Parts: sequence; structure tokens; C-alpha cells
Amino acid sequence: MSSYSLLAIIAIGLASNLDNAGVGIAYGVRKIRIPWYSNLAIALISFMATLISGLFGNLISTWISPWIGQLIGTIVIIGVGVWVLLQPYVEKKPVPKETRTNSFTRLLQNPEEADMDSSKSISLPESILLGIALAMNALAGGFNAGITQLNIWYTSLSVGIFSFILLALCAGFGEKFAAEKLGNRATVISGLLLIFIGFRQMF
Repeated sequence: MSSYSLLAIIAIGLASNLDNAGVGIAYGVRKIRIPWYSNLAIALISFMATLISGLFGNLISTWISPWIGQLIGTIVIIGVGVWVLLQPYVEKKPVPKETRTNSFTRLLQNPEEADMDSSKSISLPESILLGIALAMNALAGGFNAGITQLNIWYTSLSVGIFSFILLALCAGFGEKFAAEKLGNRATVISGLLLIFIGFRQMF
């Protein structure tokens, strides 16, 4: 494995999970516990999302020439990066109550809503909903890895491991100021990192 491939795998793992840092700190501030088994379930969902989208990308890559695969992978991951950057502005627009309530984006903006029984602990069933919301960026990262011929298994492991570590570390940390700052910056950093990965692959 080349040094660039290793760096790309690590970068995808980080970019796919920076939302976990903001969510983890938000839980720490609100004294909401994330038991290890719930955190593991969230990490496994991110791992599976990356693996499935990576296998799909890999399948597509067998039918097209390498440069087209690079182009598609670049467009997808840059597109997701731009989408991530625009989310804070999109979310300021009025949205019907029903849509807001069912939105995974809303769950990430208000992570305490995942604690539906107000037990101050994220149960295993609650972690599945949160895991799906947090795995959205992993889909793009996995597809990009598959279609650009990065090692899918290593990429999926990177995403799963960073998911577990960032959520665990950041949940034990923080005051309100830190949560707000990191929550906002994590979105920007995640989007910029995805865009950087896309451009680096083409040039």
C-alpha cells in the first residue's frame, strides 16, 4: 500500500466521523451516557455503510476505465463535501414540523433527541437511529474508495475505528462553549476535508 493510499484511507475515516466529535461533546455537556455497546453499534453501522458503498463503487469500477472512475469518485466526494458545507445555511430555512422531526440532519443538530426515553443514556435501539444519521458521510467515503481502487476493507475499518474513538473521547469532554465551537467547526472541517480528498485524487 502506498503512503498516499494510507493517508487517503485515514483522511476518509476522519472526514466521515467529524460529526461524531460534535455529537459526542453535546452528549457530554448534557450528561447523556453512550455505553460502549451502543458506541460499538454506531461504529459497526458506519463500517457496514462504508463497506457496502465501497463494494458498489468497486463493482462500477470494473465496467469503466480508471480515469472515469477517478472522475466519478472526485465528483461524488467533492459534491458531498460541498453539501456538508452548505448544511448550516440550508437548515436556517423554515421547514415543516413533520420534516424537521424525521430528519437525520435535525438529529445531528439536536443529538439529545436520540435519547427518546430521556434516560440520559443511549440504549442499543436508540444507537441504531443515531448510527444511521452519523453514517451518511461514510457512504460517500466508501463509494469513493471503491471506485478509485482504494482498499475497501481498510477504509471501512478506518471509518469504524474513528467512529468509535471520536465518539468515546469527545463524549467525556467539554463545556458548552467547546461543544458549540467544535460542532460548527466539525461540519466545516469535514466538508473541506472531503473536497480536498477529491481534488487530491485528480491532481
